[in-house]
Amino acid sequence: MDITRLHCEYREQPLGIDHPQPRLGWEMASDVRGAKQTAYRVLVASTAEALQDNKGDLWDSGKVVSSQSVGVVYAGASLASGQRCFWKVMVWDNEDTASEWSAPACWEMGLLKASDWQAEWIGDGKPIPEKDEDFFEDDPAPLFRKPFKLSGPVKSSRLYISALGYYRASLNGEVVGDHQLDPLWTLPHKRVFYSVYDVTEQLSPEANCLGVELGNGWYNPLPLRLWGRRNLREHLPVGRPQFIARLMIEYADGSKETIVSDASWKFTQGPILRNNIYLGEKVDARKDIPGWNEPGLDDSGWSAVKTGAAPDGALTAQPSAAIKVTKKLRPVAITEPADGVYIVDMGQNFGGWASFDFNVPAGTQIKMRYGELLNEDGTLNPMTSVCGQIKNRAGKPQVPGAPPIAWQEDNYIARGGDDTYTPKFTFHAFRYIELTGLPSRPSLDSIEGLRMNSDVEPVGTFVCSNDLLSRIQEMCQWTFLSNLFGVQSDCPHRERFGYGGDLVTTSDAFMLNYDMSGFYPKATRDWADSALPDGMLTDTAPSVGIQYCGVGWAMAHPHLQTQLYRYYGDRRIIEEQYAVSKRWFELVRSQAPDHIIRGGLHDHETLQREKTPPMVTPLYCESARMLSKMASVLGKADEAKEYARLAEDIKASYLGNLFDVETGVAGSGFQNSQSFALYLDMLPEGDRAKALSHLLKDIEKHNGHLSTGIFGTRFMLDVLSREGEVETVNAMVNKRDFPGWGHMLENDATTLWEHWEFSDNTFSHNHPMFGSVSQWFFNWLGGIEPAADAVGFDHIELHPRFVEGLDWVKCSHRSIHGPVVCDWKRVGDTVQLTLRVPVGSTAELHLPAATSITENDHPAAESTGVNQLPAKGRVKLQLESGSYSFEVQL
Repeated sequence: MDITRLHCEYREQPLGIDHPQPRLGWEMASDVRGAKQTAYRVLVASTAEALQDNKGDLWDSGKVVSSQSVGVVYAGASLASGQRCFWKVMVWDNEDTASEWSAPACWEMGLLKASDWQAEWIGDGKPIPEKDEDFFEDDPAPLFRKPFKLSGPVKSSRLYISALGYYRASLNGEVVGDHQLDPLWTLPHKRVFYSVYDVTEQLSPEANCLGVELGNGWYNPLPLRLWGRRNLREHLPVGRPQFIARLMIEYADGSKETIVSDASWKFTQGPILRNNIYLGEKVDARKDIPGWNEPGLDDSGWSAVKTGAAPDGALTAQPSAAIKVTKKLRPVAITEPADGVYIVDMGQNFGGWASFDFNVPAGTQIKMRYGELLNEDGTLNPMTSVCGQIKNRAGKPQVPGAPPIAWQEDNYIARGGDDTYTPKFTFHAFRYIELTGLPSRPSLDSIEGLRMNSDVEPVGTFVCSNDLLSRIQEMCQWTFLSNLFGVQSDCPHRERFGYGGDLVTTSDAFMLNYDMSGFYPKATRDWADSALPDGMLTDTAPSVGIQYCGVGWAMAHPHLQTQLYRYYGDRRIIEEQYAVSKRWFELVRSQAPDHIIRGGLHDHETLQREKTPPMVTPLYCESARMLSKMASVLGKADEAKEYARLAEDIKASYLGNLFDVETGVAGSGFQNSQSFALYLDMLPEGDRAKALSHLLKDIEKHNGHLSTGIFGTRFMLDVLSREGEVETVNAMVNKRDFPGWGHMLENDATTLWEHWEFSDNTFSHNHPMFGSVSQWFFNWLGGIEPAADAVGFDHIELHPRFVEGLDWVKCSHRSIHGPVVCDWKRVGDTVQLTLRVPVGSTAELHLPAATSITENDHPAAESTGVNQLPAKGRVKLQLESGSYSFEVQL
């Protein structure tokens, strides 16, 4: 048995762990089918040398008889701030044979107490404007510097840093780390994230200088009126940007020194004259100060910083993947629809930046506008990405000084000569860029797109012989990443808010494609931090005051906990958050004595508008089931039974009020209401056939097209496949006319739309909510799905469907236990199926009835690691861990 990929708090070699008892885990690999871990031993040491000598001076677990390889809680000596912990693991297999020790790994603790910082929050002390119009005046982003000298050779050095707003840190003129738009968005009266960087190699032997530049971020937004009324400054904690920093230096002789943010720092105004997350930046490069963040600068003209009050929220190590540049791309074309107006086509809609190389005279003013579409005359159409639908075509601003149309725009005043502009404190979502102010046409190689997103690791692959389906999958992935900027947003331009309904309907798709083990706990806590005083959960998190969507959006909080448990075995998040979910649910329960929910949004952007009760009541029932499951996980048996009983009461009320037993019609009988009833198990077994028949008739009435919205699409694709109608879904997904994913592609989409119909003004063209189709690819064409009762993907359902028009599929998902693979291809009337089940998991393989099924040229049921289970009308095989090669004779 080989041990691979050791992780601490679901991260490899992490810096900045601030839970006193971190959770450890590892993957295993074996060539032996049915290999299992039966015991483990973990060693944790204070030095690499001690670990090499097999001395666990911090913790030696001893041989623990257990199959657990995920979420093993550290139970050794108390750990100190900044302490490095070196560890390795040995396991025993089902023959009680010990493995070799794994390769060593390490983690490093963060700052565990507020007093460990020994630093102050500092800023420029500039007052907040009293009038809204004054916010739109130039307000240069401040630069901060702190020169210092070292007293000897350095062994190691760490920079701990956070900000209210965004920061960009540098040491001796070099940027620290590769994080962008840091820290991630939180509500600072609840929690503020800090990051930790290893800066050992950036220190100079003697003179050094630490520099920090601050941007506004979400902490100092403009008083724009989104939708004509919503001012973020009235709904978010706001203030003047400031930061806190601690540079820890450990010398070779064992002594230590710290450089911290305090009143000894100096600041001045920088070249970024304005910065806003929605509207962009205005930069005057002539005001750049060469060497401002290097030693030796004469800073006598700089001002003393102002110390500020600490936020109420605790400083917490950033647990989720930072925003980074994850891909670079070049334009595919540049056109000139009018004199001096250049349109750059990046060939792909994405979230992030564009970087520009200029060689123009000093003082040249260059404007860059961004959008998803072009007008018929080839000019830029920015209207689908305008902030909060702020669109006054008559030129009248909502607020004096504000733009009449709040499109995405950067303005750059050149310093002269060779020059590069890359934004720092804003981000955009676009395919097209309009450049004006240039004296001549730019070249393709002078512009580079920088895709940015929370740097979640790709863990899923799906490709197939059907080019349309592969293109839809690629479109989903670009959309998903465009909407991961610390929150899972509805769109990366117009709103950028973390809406719960969008998350509930796409979380499986995201988790099958990407490692969300750190991202989704952050989202869960965002909902808890945003809860209203009475316990009501909000529509978005962090909350921006939007509150009309109801149960389907608030249920993101319990939904995420059950998903994290199912995919990653994360029990701790349920321990931490269950009470928050329970308080919310009990409040909703008190408002629905007859168990019928009559308010709230449901199947957003559906083409058939159903009433609320038959849609939201099933979501309320599903929430009760989630509460029951979480209570059971925590050993709260009485509460688990109570919520399970309540779910049955809700179901009975639904059947008595919203379902016609004679006809099988749920609500108005639309595709969405039928799918809600079937998918969310609201019907007795004897009534399901009628309900399914009615659903199929409605699909036929729509010529095989869907008419569903955000929830209905997710539910319908899955429940039709489970009910044996996978070919109905296959035909639906393969359609190229309206409505459907193929229709988007036929209209030159490279990311998913918010609305099934093409929009050139209102609706976003980069919206993940219809990305549940990617989940369908993984679950039903690739066939990979964690079982409903899985704990950290330990039980896997494999149900590939060999649908018409598809010759081969390659599908994999790297689960928390290791890679799961389900590849298949047709060879004549035979399907060759290659599978892999990781050590730590078992799988059930569901296949259609076949003439014969062999595995490595033997009858499948006789193969090692395979056990045939009873099944009606199909074949069901239990698989132990290992690799398999089946041939299915159809």
